[in-house]
Amino acid sequence: MPTDTAAHPRVLLITGASRGIGAACALRAADAGWDVGINFNRDETAAQAVAAAVRARGRRALTLGADVADEGAIEAMFRRLDDELGPLAGLVNNAGIVDVAARVDEMSAARVARLFNVNVVGAFVCAREAVRRMSTRHGGRGGVIVNVSSAAARLGSPGIYVDYAATKAAIDNLTLGLAREVAEEGIRVNGVRPGIIATEIHATSGMLQRAQAAVDQIPLKRMGTADEIAQAVTFLLSDAAGYVTGATLDVAGGR
Repeated sequence: MPTDTAAHPRVLLITGASRGIGAACALRAADAGWDVGINFNRDETAAQAVAAAVRARGRRALTLGADVADEGAIEAMFRRLDDELGPLAGLVNNAGIVDVAARVDEMSAARVARLFNVNVVGAFVCAREAVRRMSTRHGGRGGVIVNVSSAAARLGSPGIYVDYAATKAAIDNLTLGLAREVAEEGIRVNGVRPGIIATEIHATSGMLQRAQAAVDQIPLKRMGTADEIAQAVTFLLSDAAGYVTGATLDVAGGR
């Protein structure tokens, strides 16, 4: 694994890093010595604010606009990262979307396809590009991938968004399968399953009140924070997790 030294700065790409968990990961990673590529889709102003916070911590930052549902945009993003930050050593597959609460018998094929294109296909393509750069099989120096899943993958999210839960179950399998595929090539692959986290995604899906009401079902009796997820991600990125691969860590308050 790459080491955290000033002579060999580590370069990390975080998708969906302009807000919420992705932004928190960028700050924690900067504190841990990573230079950070900050991917965003629409909100460049927010991404620039995250980049400024990374630079304030003494690390380099690069904002990278790209829709992770677009293979060509992902490829261009990685090429720009190569040119402007240097060799990739880590990827956090965080970008993801939800839709409004609905039953399966109310979902259109277009809705389901949109979620899978962003949450699953995008993660696969980003992982592919990262492996091509980091794997010793391809002349790389090794690295680490952390996939952000969701407790929904275990719970199914009936009556809310079974489609979203299904995308995250796919991410869990990507984590396990890819970890075993590249274990001998210097790459560790792990995941984090957040529970109900206080971020904007609930408001986006019209689920804020339901999320707040679900707190009683959580043994710790509160929502988690984006920073608590970021701390778990940063641990999995670190050398302290050097013997951990193929694992998905639940950070869900016991739910």
